[in-house]
Amino acid sequence: MTIELIDSRIEVEMGDSDRQYLDEMFEFLYDDIPEGFKAEIVEGAVAMSPQRDTHSDIVKDVLFQLGACFGRRSKLKMDVRLDLPGYRNGFCPDLFKLSDDAKQEEGRRWRYQDVEFVLEVISRETADNDYGKKLDAYAEGEIPVYLIADPYTGRWHLFLTPKDGEYLTKVTRDFGTPVDLTDTVLGLTLQTDEFPRD
Repeated sequence: MTIELIDSRIEVEMGDSDRQYLDEMFEFLYDDIPEGFKAEIVEGAVAMSPQRDTHSDIVKDVLFQLGACFGRRSKLKMDVRLDLPGYRNGFCPDLFKLSDDAKQEEGRRWRYQDVEFVLEVISRETADNDYGKKLDAYAEGEIPVYLIADPYTGRWHLFLTPKDGEYLTKVTRDFGTPVDLTDTVLGLTLQTDEFPRD
């Protein structure tokens, strides 16, 4: 389900700044997100999706693999707000990895410039965002490695080499095929043979 909040009263109170808009929208949402749902803001619209077991299992699988490679203290974040380029983009990626020297900005936000890897697991309700608007924003932010896992098709999609707002390299394979990231900033291979399907 995608919900767009259209209320001129809220818009007027938020002012013109995208950051202020995102701060106030997230503050507004924190009290109203139903349990079991995740909310983020994509191009100014609130997008909510239910968190399913399959979704959680894929995220956990990748988290454990990254944790085993980079250590328990590596900067791996799940469902944490990350503001990206474009019109009012306040995403909460399923999982992202920051560089070791990443530091939070004032307001305790992570900088997208310090993100090395993003994983999004497809939900039917928000798939268009993951394959479209979010893909564009990650490319614009020059996130070096963007991985989409789609439990509905049983395939993963890897996007590399961001340049001028688009990814120059795209690889798609079935679950069970390893994701070769040895030539990326991560320098590892992710196993996908235990990714569940929906």
